[in-house]
Amino acid sequence: MTTLAPLGLHHVTAIASDPGRNVEFYTRVLGLRLVKQTVNFDDPGTYHLYYGDEHGSPSSLITFFPWKDVERGRQGTGLATSTAFSVPGSSLSFWHDRLRELNVRVEAPVTRGDDEVLRLYDHDGMVLDLIASDGDTRSGWDGVASVPTEYAVRGLHSVTLTETTLDATAELLTDRMSMTVAADGAASARFAMAAGGAGALVDVVTDRSDRGLQAGGTVHHVAFRAPDHETLTAWRTELVDSGAHVTEILDRQYFQSIYFREPGGVLFEIATEAPGFDVDEPLLELGRSLKLPPWLEPTREQIEQNLPALPVGDAS
Repeated sequence: MTTLAPLGLHHVTAIASDPGRNVEFYTRVLGLRLVKQTVNFDDPGTYHLYYGDEHGSPSSLITFFPWKDVERGRQGTGLATSTAFSVPGSSLSFWHDRLRELNVRVEAPVTRGDDEVLRLYDHDGMVLDLIASDGDTRSGWDGVASVPTEYAVRGLHSVTLTETTLDATAELLTDRMSMTVAADGAASARFAMAAGGAGALVDVVTDRSDRGLQAGGTVHHVAFRAPDHETLTAWRTELVDSGAHVTEILDRQYFQSIYFREPGGVLFEIATEAPGFDVDEPLLELGRSLKLPPWLEPTREQIEQNLPALPVGDAS
């Protein structure tokens, strides 16, 4: 019997182009807090930018690797093709009007299953959904974007994986990752973690179209929540024993994590909830300056010279 049972989504990481435009969009359009500016630990020549709620809580986070000259990606199978945020149930008309006023590409609200959904696209073509969620009691960030608290983004709602076939991915999510089937149809299914609800949902849809191209405006990986290092270690052992190709446990400064690919090709990460984003700067100062892990501090001057300035201001 599996012990692997994520508590919900931890974060979604995507690929962007211009880092300055990325900060402007996610802080001043969507109203998220820039909770950390650091670098891609595997490629210190580019930023790794984290956005979320006031604390950078797991399940509130979307993060980006912004490579300025990256080519535009293409949606298709083998990718996480949309990232959904939870917003209060009465807020979709506010968001629709706001996004149109800000010249953001946005579609009219639609009903999808039991959800009321507003689809929009960032400047790189990243597919984002705002889903009305009356039962989500998480707090929004009342920062600098002039988004009233009663309409603010609460955190991640769900992710959608697009696959050629459903069965293998469904088997991993249910048999190996302890998810339950919350809804299903002929060509799609929704899977829930823990108690389910906003922040703990994965949608899988099938499509016979071409395989996606992972580049600008697409998701790099989807991360799930592990409570602590001990649990992460046990889950890694279980995945390896099942035949999965899993990385060693990696130190990501604000959490520890492992990576593996699900059968359709989407990169999964499992990340711990601790130590969190205030481990190297006070809560009130999150995201205001570049933070590096200890092993990169000796090269700080060189790293800073290679990174463009960000329009941080009050974004954090």
